[in-house]
Amino acid sequence: MRAPFAVKLHANIFPVSFRAVSEPKTRSASSPLLLLLRVNAIHSWRRLLAIREQSRLLSGIIGIFVAGYLVLAFELFYHGMKFVAKFPGLGAVLTERLLYTLFAFLFALLLLSNLVIAYTNLFRNHETAFLLTLPVSTQTIFRWKFIESTVLASWAFLFLIAPLLVAFGLVRGVPWHFYPLTVLLIGLFIILPGVLGAALAILIGRFLDRRSFQIALLLLALVLLAFVAFWWKSTPVDDDLLDKRTMEALDRLLAKTRFTMFPFLPSYWLSSAVLQWAEGITSGAVFFAAVLLSHTLFFGSIAFTQFGKLFYNTASAVQSRSGNGFKFNFSRVRAGRSAAPGFLEKIFEKLFWLAPDTRALAVKDVRMFWRDTTQWGQSVMFFGLLGAYIINLRNFTHQLTSPFWINAVAFLNLGACAFNLASVTTRFVFPQFSLEGRRLWIVGMSPMGLARIVKTKYWLASAASLSVTLGLVTLSCYLLKMPWTDVAFFGAVITAMTFALNGLAVGLGVLFPNVKETNPNKIVSGFGGTLCFVLSSTYIIASLALLVAGGGGFHARTDLAFICITAFVALSFMVGWLPMKWGIRQLKNFEA
Repeated sequence: MRAPFAVKLHANIFPVSFRAVSEPKTRSASSPLLLLLRVNAIHSWRRLLAIREQSRLLSGIIGIFVAGYLVLAFELFYHGMKFVAKFPGLGAVLTERLLYTLFAFLFALLLLSNLVIAYTNLFRNHETAFLLTLPVSTQTIFRWKFIESTVLASWAFLFLIAPLLVAFGLVRGVPWHFYPLTVLLIGLFIILPGVLGAALAILIGRFLDRRSFQIALLLLALVLLAFVAFWWKSTPVDDDLLDKRTMEALDRLLAKTRFTMFPFLPSYWLSSAVLQWAEGITSGAVFFAAVLLSHTLFFGSIAFTQFGKLFYNTASAVQSRSGNGFKFNFSRVRAGRSAAPGFLEKIFEKLFWLAPDTRALAVKDVRMFWRDTTQWGQSVMFFGLLGAYIINLRNFTHQLTSPFWINAVAFLNLGACAFNLASVTTRFVFPQFSLEGRRLWIVGMSPMGLARIVKTKYWLASAASLSVTLGLVTLSCYLLKMPWTDVAFFGAVITAMTFALNGLAVGLGVLFPNVKETNPNKIVSGFGGTLCFVLSSTYIIASLALLVAGGGGFHARTDLAFICITAFVALSFMVGWLPMKWGIRQLKNFEA
């Protein structure tokens, strides 16, 4: 799809540029940007029409998934807020603190998302490299990529909070103008993390090859992790305080969320405007809306007028590097000699039971994964947040005295880990076969054959992901002070889920390949990637339902537990084995 788009864009931009030189008064300076917006909007619309015409199944699956999430999320938020509102005096306090905390954390997540997507869009994107060869100003190119990155990073944020805000409005009984005002405020809000994320992406891209900058980043990450580990601790509240002074106990329980009410946070301005407008305090809502608007206009104008030159200098520096900016290599080459065994080779050589060609393929895949900063950076972010949450379980395990709540938290942690794994396998494991690209016929002619290559990718992905998921689930059960039999049970469950989800991702990646595309994001956004995530989510929900219905394999009827666990094992086997079998059978068409 890139070639027609590139030809069309090239044919449209050149006349505009030449006319702009000869007739400066008849064309505005923003014409190339408007042309880019129009061409990409038409291109995206045609892609949607093509998907609907080519695969009505995909359109139906996406529609059902979106509608199901919106309905389910709205029901959960609505009934939850309605339940909290029943407590006189406490309901309003809890709801307000919930909104402050939610928007503060979403601001941080939006910042990380904008950083990752902006770095990829600005410096690792073929379209950006093509646009830099055209007679278009670098400021215009940056403006377009900034808009694209902000939209890509923020649509999930809007999709997430829409049911919450609708439920909040219905519970509070707000007037109709609350909803359009909230949409406007959120539109202003998402620009600020977009600007900050783009600035950080330019900064990191410019100085990433410097050892001092790498050390500073590492030290900053360690300091932040230590700060969170020691500061984010729950404050224990005794029973006497709970009985006598409810508001004081509530204030102590929510003490660690006070930072979300810092007046200079953009999330505080948004939350305050929404809450005060819902309560009818128009003057206060207008004030915070004006504060948000002024900061958005100020920083947005800086980005739109000053970041173009910085972007071009950084892009030149990034493209002139031989690697991704990291000095740490997994292999080394001595002068006048062949490449000496690197760090990865030495590790995999210890796996003597593997064939040499299998070890070589594993080394290649690991090295390619390491070289792509955006891939392992997102993986660390996915499981890092979950790991930070699990580590902090020790701060409130003393408040969980009932076996029911301990098991409930354990199953919730299992579900969170499984959904994180589903996201990672869909994002990184599914496109592995397609990323071999048009060189696939060369790989197929090797002595290994495509079948062994696919199996090697499956076992490598399963082993790597299992080392993370099994460790997190085991740590979670240990911090909950569960007996070792229960720890072994949850460990066995997450192991089965890991192999099943990786088998599903690898198998569907072979069944729905896209060897013409080199961008893994676009590979995942196709029919196969969407189907993989939907099936993974359905499998996780069905598995958790079976395990909970059976009592988790303990503290329940033996016959019911045996039936549910057997059904879970059978479901995991089918989810992991059938796609792999069909995928390997499909390989005969590639080898023919």
